[in-house]
Amino acid sequence: MASTSKTDEYPADVSGTPGPGDWIQVDVQTLLDAGELLGVLNDPDVTGAWQEQDGIHLYWPAARCGPDTWQGLRLALTQLGHPDPAGALTINHLADRDWNAQWSRLVEPIRIGQVVIRPSWKSLALNPGDIELIIDPKQAFGTGHHATTQLLIEWLQEVVTPTDRVLDAGTGSGVLAMVAIRLGAAEAVGEDFDPVAIECARDYAQVNGFDARLTLAVEYAQTQKSHHGFEPTLVLANLDRQTLLNAAETLCGYASGGARLLLSGLLIDQRAEIEAAYAEHGVYVRASRERDGWVALEATGMESCDGGLCS
Repeated sequence: MASTSKTDEYPADVSGTPGPGDWIQVDVQTLLDAGELLGVLNDPDVTGAWQEQDGIHLYWPAARCGPDTWQGLRLALTQLGHPDPAGALTINHLADRDWNAQWSRLVEPIRIGQVVIRPSWKSLALNPGDIELIIDPKQAFGTGHHATTQLLIEWLQEVVTPTDRVLDAGTGSGVLAMVAIRLGAAEAVGEDFDPVAIECARDYAQVNGFDARLTLAVEYAQTQKSHHGFEPTLVLANLDRQTLLNAAETLCGYASGGARLLLSGLLIDQRAEIEAAYAEHGVYVRASRERDGWVALEATGMESCDGGLCS
């Protein structure tokens, strides 16, 4: 059985000699985006993450974490404006035998319009025309459960055309690029700076039977690459506020070339800052959608907007 404690009780409850396959799960009560939290935390020993609507589950090998880890996590939450960093954390010690059971408890199949995403150990009844993806949680983000991913998957079902060339910047698990291909896009490229994420995404692509129309590559969202002449018509960026700001010049470069941008990973109160930053590059928001405090934006270059400015 897993043992549990708050962070200030860690030495008494879960700091005993760990087994070679033991893990620590830290439950964080927050509406923050997992990617933004991990970016500020900057801890290379974090080896897994799972996001739900009201919190984030983070995972460390038990032998590579301790009080300094929790202090760093509290500091990261403080920097991101969390009102009670210490009270937000609960630590669970998972014996090696608990690991798969923990994933099984957390992960349920999800339906987003005609897209069904499920782990391999659970099933969901399919309707005619449904698109099914099998995604087992690993060390990458994007299993369809977070509101920002759902917003973009819903949007993709309305906008993807057979001529679209889709770039998924910060692809994580690759789920958005895979959905785009299943919806009929001509080709898709998924990029992520994390080689572990790309390795996971390639595994998912193989499990789901994708072909050469899907390319998965290690690359930073801030860097514009041609991928052998690939010029996207649709760019997906489900990132976080800071990464969207850092990547503004690159993403707006695609929009200036005629691509449509779908941006997410943003809280509603972060929208104005992103709109202003992208407007400086001549890219304007045409439409937006909201869910559970999060927002997704559609943006294009000014020449693509009917009647001039889009917003």
